[in-house]
Amino acid sequence: MRQRTLSKSYTFEGKGLHTGAFTRLVLKPAPENTGIVFERTDLGKTVPALSDNVALTTRCTLLSKDGASVSTVEHLLSALTGLGVDNALVQLDGGEVPILDGSALPFAAAIAADGLAEQDAPRRHISPSLPLEVKQESSGGWIRIEPADRFSCDLTVDFGSGVPGVQTVHWEEDGDYLREVAPCRTFVFFHEVQGLASRGLIKGGDVDNAIVIVDPSTPQAEVDSLAAMMGQPRLEVSPEGYLSNVRLHFPDECARHKLLDLIGDFRLCGGFIRAHVTAYKPGHTINSTAVKAVLNSIS
Repeated sequence: MRQRTLSKSYTFEGKGLHTGAFTRLVLKPAPENTGIVFERTDLGKTVPALSDNVALTTRCTLLSKDGASVSTVEHLLSALTGLGVDNALVQLDGGEVPILDGSALPFAAAIAADGLAEQDAPRRHISPSLPLEVKQESSGGWIRIEPADRFSCDLTVDFGSGVPGVQTVHWEEDGDYLREVAPCRTFVFFHEVQGLASRGLIKGGDVDNAIVIVDPSTPQAEVDSLAAMMGQPRLEVSPEGYLSNVRLHFPDECARHKLLDLIGDFRLCGGFIRAHVTAYKPGHTINSTAVKAVLNSIS
């Protein structure tokens, strides 16, 4: 298969999930063998989307090089990978990719509507030669990567909670990314919100860009307090255990969003991975560890 790039440029604007800062992002076509490169136009520096540049994996993936950083890159990288974009330049005037609606759909829908431009060079595939497994003791999560001639994934989330419960999703690289993965939004547990805020995170989080999971036994007064903090009208908890401002796109939307994240994080291998991935309780930290293990096995 030959490499592909965008057929035109696209502009997105919005606040960052964690910084709350407003950023203007422009996606542009790029020459073959460029890969995905972030350009901080306010600093005049570039940060390639590569595993070596991963600097932080707390609640998002942050890339840094030569004093320039870009955070929350995973949704955009997922959209580009899911649609088959090999080369793109991502220009930002700030340090965080806009969260938009909390999914990859705004990026993916815009790109898919115009199609891609084919280039002359062959696509770069990353193919581990032996099975690998990495574990994260703190979470009990693990990721197994087995050689294959195409990408596929079996992913399971289990937060030890009745909501969302244990969810498992299967994905093949020729699946309909635009409809089955891209719309799935980021999520947070109600009890985590205050802690994340106290650590300087989710400054741009609100009920319009995240699914909030709530124990159905949570007192309404606590829900009202969260709504007031976010400047929202009264919210209630649905019988399924989610704030009632959203309807799930899929019953297993949480697992699908973790798949969305994994696809984006795995793009940091520098190409399109060819392997069967089995992931239990994945997250940005263990995803990054798995990518490094694949690259180390090849080198």
